[in-house]
Amino acid sequence: MSGRARMVLVAGASAAVLAATIAFGVTAWADRREADSNLGTADTAGLGTWAGGDRIVFRTTESGRAYGHVASVPIDAPDGARLTSSDVCDRLDATVARLSCLRIVRGVVPSYTATVSDAAGETAAEWPLPGIPSRTRFSPSGELVAETSFVSGHSYAAVGFSTATVISRVDGTSLGNLEEWSLTRDGAAVAAADRNFWGVTFVDDRTFYATVGMTLTGTTWLVRGDIDARSMTMLAENVECPSVSPDGRSIAFKRVTGDDPAGPHWTPAIYDVATGAVRVLPEERGIDDQIEWLDDDTILYGMPRAQTRGDSDVWALEVDGSSDPRILIEHAWSPAVVGRDE
Repeated sequence: MSGRARMVLVAGASAAVLAATIAFGVTAWADRREADSNLGTADTAGLGTWAGGDRIVFRTTESGRAYGHVASVPIDAPDGARLTSSDVCDRLDATVARLSCLRIVRGVVPSYTATVSDAAGETAAEWPLPGIPSRTRFSPSGELVAETSFVSGHSYAAVGFSTATVISRVDGTSLGNLEEWSLTRDGAAVAAADRNFWGVTFVDDRTFYATVGMTLTGTTWLVRGDIDARSMTMLAENVECPSVSPDGRSIAFKRVTGDDPAGPHWTPAIYDVATGAVRVLPEERGIDDQIEWLDDDTILYGMPRAQTRGDSDVWALEVDGSSDPRILIEHAWSPAVVGRDE
């Protein structure tokens, strides 16, 4: 396959991501407006918070007054009663103490924001995003946060696409767009014009992994980043949206394993940090999400409901391939596991 053909696939990939974002954001504006209008001051105050104990935090996608709001369930009882907060997000991540919320702000001309708030709902910092929200992740300490957005004004139908991925302190102080950092492969520098980043996952407050898309060759790579040095190193090809396991030994990601009518077919896979070996997991459906780890043995990811626009479920899959995927949380998207082992 030619580099241009591969990049067309990557463009299709981004379009699929955009479609998912739109499905859960832009095209659901009517549902969101209805939800917002139905949440009066008293109702909002009575919703409670997403925090409290070991929980899975997520964006609820069930139609009705809470659509788009941040909710949570106990880790040990994912089908139990939900805590639903007044926060509304299109993409999120959370720790026991903080929430990172990426949001489309509705209006004649939409705008996009990133907000860090505490468990009581108080805003600690807020800053604008340059485009449609896509991914966000906290570092394990909760002191750093990364966000990826699709940059407005770029074509998703043309060859390639453009994102902005920034790492910030939780007070909003930017540590820079990754495109401004140095990138090497086998010790050689990679030109700034030939790269595009998304999907950060942190090891700690110095080290992270992310995806780089190479514009000229149409390939995607896993990179390891050094925050202090403002540098990144390319490690492995055909890796997108990495997610480090709690024990740091594995990285879950999505890998192109074929083609679907709308673009690439992504399959969840596991990268062994020590050896570089890759195992593709038994999931026949194409997934388009940045995977979350429930624990060292199980991954989580969102899957849209085929017959219901804007609705999705969170699925679980054992990384040893011993069982089939299963629904863990109905009507949910963008899961974040908090509390356990933090």
